Amino acid sequence: MSRFRILFSRRPRYSEAAARFVHNGRAWRCPPHPSPPAAMAAPCYSRLLFCRTLILQTVPNPVRLERLLDSDTGIMDLKLERADAKNAISKEMVRGLQSAIEEIDKDSSAKVVLISSSVPRVFCAGADLKERRLMTASEIKQFVDSLRSTFSSLEALAIPTIAVIEGAALGGGLEMALSCDLRVCGEDATFSMPETGLAIIPGAGGTQRLPRIVGRSVAKELIFTARRCPGREALSIGLVNYCVPAGSAYNKALQIARDMNDKGPLAIKMAKKAIDEGMLQVDFSSAMSIEGDCYGQLLHSQDRLEGLAAFAEKRRPQYAGK
Repeated sequence: MSRFRILFSRRPRYSEAAARFVHNGRAWRCPPHPSPPAAMAAPCYSRLLFCRTLILQTVPNPVRLERLLDSDTGIMDLKLERADAKNAISKEMVRGLQSAIEEIDKDSSAKVVLISSSVPRVFCAGADLKERRLMTASEIKQFVDSLRSTFSSLEALAIPTIAVIEGAALGGGLEMALSCDLRVCGEDATFSMPETGLAIIPGAGGTQRLPRIVGRSVAKELIFTARRCPGREALSIGLVNYCVPAGSAYNKALQIARDMNDKGPLAIKMAKKAIDEGMLQVDFSSAMSIEGDCYGQLLHSQDRLEGLAAFAEKRRPQYAGK
């Protein structure tokens, strides 16, 4: 079955051409409308699937949010698209990220988020240093505070997030990936915290999230030396969950997202909450209390009863997130 992704943009600009796309050899047209949006269907080739993408013509935007449909309904795809600057994080990109995160957070149908790049051989090159050179010290602090808050909002999403990394993830780009629940990279991926080479430190969560993921000593070595860590090494130190052949990271991440997508959505949310909040506790007993509270919230859910019924009837469960 063909699959479609719908693009969301903060500032759509419409032409007078009618929306049109082709599916299974038949032409479909949008019904008459006083101001029909311009759209085009582009084929999306993947090793796992063939899909078409309904793309609304928009003002150039460094962040794009897509919603997958059909059997992949519930999977959101947040794409970085600032090709002219290797996805360097500018003020405009921060605003785009904030808008996309807010859109995901209020979408009750969203179950999993993929964060990937449309730019070949780069995930995100870090902060836009050309833009930063024009900032005052107070403006830089305001920007870094905003970026730190944005990544914290990404980390705080109730649903799982998966960073898909092909090529370079440097500085703020790595900090963005660290804010996700899982990371999948291609073999050609490289990771680095280069800030000490510029006489600063990671300021958007890198000094806190990196040691919590790879351990204190390894994090210190990576930050103090600012050296680049290749994909295979990233896997060996626990920085990424999977390292796959170059160019196939998205396919692997999509496979993981699909595995999550057919599980009980409330259970996934409670599992994430129990893990994240429990890890913040100083003592184990407090963490166990959080797990108990999260489990208790699922006892009277319709999904729990559906899971038991599906098991007894030897069929796939149909979870409603209730």
